[in-house]
Amino acid sequence: MSTDEQVPEEQPGFLADRHEDPYGRALRGGEGPLFLRRVDGGYLSSEMDRWCARADHADISVLRRCQGAVLDIGCGPGRLVAALNALGHLALGIDISRAAVLRAEGSGGAALCRSVFERLPGEGMWRTALLMDGNIGIGGDPAALLARIGALVTPTGSLLFVEAAADDIDERLEVRFEDGQGHAGTTFPWARVGVPALRRSAALTGWLPGEHWAVGDRHFVELRRSRRHRPPDRGGDVVVSEA
Repeated sequence: MSTDEQVPEEQPGFLADRHEDPYGRALRGGEGPLFLRRVDGGYLSSEMDRWCARADHADISVLRRCQGAVLDIGCGPGRLVAALNALGHLALGIDISRAAVLRAEGSGGAALCRSVFERLPGEGMWRTALLMDGNIGIGGDPAALLARIGALVTPTGSLLFVEAAADDIDERLEVRFEDGQGHAGTTFPWARVGVPALRRSAALTGWLPGEHWAVGDRHFVELRRSRRHRPPDRGGDVVVSEA
């Protein structure tokens, strides 16, 4: 998810309704508008149109670095799972939204409606995991999420690719989806994490930072989990920008 703050036009008579799911509705339609509203005030933008499109150049820069079987955490409508299949990877997407899973399956990918913190297939056997579109924010506790993923991937030689903000952001907050048209979802915990904060959480949970690169305004960090080999020091936050 983008961490760019945007404010939609306020609509009169705004109603939070558990039976109205703006995220699911946007997924079924394949487009926004869709926003994350902070309980403490302000909005975070989302990019439903991009999520429902095919994997773009920035996405492919990550997918080409994947190895072996890939677990896409918070897969949304499944664009990455579909692209991974095309690249010859065994891939599974997981998402707590049934609408997201149905759309992912409709695109030809394998997806499961389940939280990353629940029991999952192949625990301890995934070679690569993905946290794209700001999904390092899942659960509102990045360190807990990274520790959980450490139990899902192979003990050595595994990879985790994380999309994070470029700035030094490290926030815990409560949010809910809104469509700017009077519908709101339920509140859930989220986190906003930049590259420096991600490196700090990684160090606490047994992950070793690797490559950091950018495509346009999207930033990605490779994390490795290995007891046998520590990657050479890459000089901190050196960024390789890809055209």
